[in-house]
Parts: sequence; C-alpha cells; structure tokens
Amino acid sequence: MQVIQSIQNRIFEIRGERVMLDFDLAALYEVETKVFNQAVKRNIKRFPKDFMFQLTKEEWESLRLDIELRENQKNPLRSQIVTLKTGRGQHTKYLPYAFTEQGVAMLSGILNSDRAINMNIAIMRAFVEIRRILIQQNDIHEQLKLIKEKIGDHDVQLNQIYDAMENLLDEKVAQRKWEDRERIGFRK
Repeated sequence: MQVIQSIQNRIFEIRGERVMLDFDLAALYEVETKVFNQAVKRNIKRFPKDFMFQLTKEEWESLRLDIELRENQKNPLRSQIVTLKTGRGQHTKYLPYAFTEQGVAMLSGILNSDRAINMNIAIMRAFVEIRRILIQQNDIHEQLKLIKEKIGDHDVQLNQIYDAMENLLDEKVAQRKWEDRERIGFRK
C-alpha cells in the first residue's frame, strides 16, 4: 500500500491528463532517466501523442515548483545550500516527458525486467485507485449539491412559516389592543 501511495504522489495532472514524468518512472524502474528515455525512443511507434508528450517550458516550471514545495513539506528543515546536488546529470537539460496511463501500460512492452513488471502492476493499481477516489469525490459532490438544494427549499419553507407566525402574532396584538382600548360612551 505504501508503494501505491508513493506512486500516487508522483502522478500529476497536465493538459487535463493524469501523467507520470520520465524521471519518476525511471526511478521506480531503477534505471537512469537517460537509459529509460533511450528505450522509449527506440520504440517510439508505441507512444503516440496521447500516450506520451514532452512538457513545455512553462508546464515544467509550474510543475517543478509544485514538486519542490512537496519535497520541502516532507522535510521542512532541509537547507537549499547544503542539499544542492552537484555533479554531472543532476540538473535537467531537457524538458521531461509525461506518460499517460496508456503510455505507462505500453512501457510494460519495452521494459521487461522483473522490477519493471512489478512496478508496472503497482502503477496501474495506483491509477485505478485514483480513478476510484475521483468517482467517489464526484458522488460526494452530487450528494452535497442535493443537500444544498434541499436546505435551500427548507429555508424558503421556514421563511414562509416564520412570516405566517409573525402575521398571526401581529393580528393577535392588534386584536388585544382593540379589546383593551379605553371605552368611550355610556357605561353601565
């Protein structure tokens, strides 16, 4: 379950699609990103635009900030200077590739190690779990919408009852004033 949770944390929504980035997939499959991307490029016919796409600079900058914020929330005491990675290949020179759920499924055809097969199964389970959660959220939103409508109807009805009670009280007060008024004329 912890593996699936870890995978879910690496799924992002870009261009209206839930995707995983090449460096995250490479880390899960325990291969270098460069090797991972080379394997994909050797089998590029398996990855049409709706299975895999390269991020734009703007998308990457926005996503990178989200990733950094998430990392800092995990370890808030981390110093940027102390943890700055040095060495070859530590900073991306190329924009990352994003793989949709279908693209990740297609990876199982090109990455054939036991680790890759097990990770692919776990990733598919993570996507299914996210889909299930989204369906539940949509159901909850529908229920909240219905409750809101009912409450709105009840508010109208309660206001009508309140107005009717106020009118009855006003009539009683007016009637009491009429009965308690000082009489003029002949008294017996």
